Amino acid sequence: MISCRGISSHKALDPSILSRRLPVVSSHHPPWLFHHASATSFNIHLTLHTSFNPRRLYRKSKLELWGLLVGSSVRSEQCGSTQSQGLRCKALGSKAIASEEVGSVKNEDGWKGERKKLALFLSGGGSNFRALHNATLENRIYGDIVAVVSDKPGCKGCDYANEHGILVIPYPKGKFVSDGMKLVQTLRDHGVDFVLLAGYLKLLPVELVQAYPRSILNIHPALLPAFGGKGYYGLKVHEAVIKSGARFSGPTIHFVDEKYDHGPILAQRVVQVLPSDSPNDLATKVLKEEHGLYVEAAAALCEDRIFWREDGVPLIRKSWDEAEYY
Repeated sequence: MISCRGISSHKALDPSILSRRLPVVSSHHPPWLFHHASATSFNIHLTLHTSFNPRRLYRKSKLELWGLLVGSSVRSEQCGSTQSQGLRCKALGSKAIASEEVGSVKNEDGWKGERKKLALFLSGGGSNFRALHNATLENRIYGDIVAVVSDKPGCKGCDYANEHGILVIPYPKGKFVSDGMKLVQTLRDHGVDFVLLAGYLKLLPVELVQAYPRSILNIHPALLPAFGGKGYYGLKVHEAVIKSGARFSGPTIHFVDEKYDHGPILAQRVVQVLPSDSPNDLATKVLKEEHGLYVEAAAALCEDRIFWREDGVPLIRKSWDEAEYY
């Protein structure tokens, strides 16, 4: 038995709470996950088997879910920890039951929550854009790219967007980044949940970063924090890697803050730098890894499989069937 209690103001249950909260109370999750509750407070009361798995719980453990929140301080008797949030639930019968307010659940077929709306920022050919777009069409990413933002609306990436009926938003329209709030409002008008940067060479306006906390990803063609920052883009990155004598390189995906190529690192892959490699050779190897890695990270973002350690490091849960993090 895991019992969690608390009191707070009443609020409607957010549709994504079910996926985000249940991992908090699992005795099989490492201690650093127990801070993974956010602004809304509520209570939890669950009877679970020792081999608790959130996704299996949804389809096998029979839940009744209340749509009102009643908790700001949550205490787990089994885990001996006090938390700021929890979900009030109780086991019922042989079939998972959820109120309409809860909305998204998971089942054996995979993620069944609401599809997320994505905005993609680019400045060039858009090979990562193509990889991400194809993944959304194949449901490997449970989301849809609803807008492309570009400082070069005549680039090949924007041509691809136009061919597939995706809205293209020129930004900035002048030489300097401006009208940050107008851009934010445009994205909100289109219901954008997450922002993905794929070769966008401009620094994002502070207003956008602040409006989408922990919701903007960027991909960089080197192993950050090395070989990043202003001026490190395209072949310049691979030239610097080879010149340094580094034996390994690879793509990095990180959350975006107000600086170039800065922010918490989410995922990386490694390729070997051979003595015979030219910058173009290295770029080809890294790009091949970029496509797969970005799809994995975007899929995790859309499915609420990113968890934050207490020290601010984000980790990806491999799947809702496997309590494995990387």
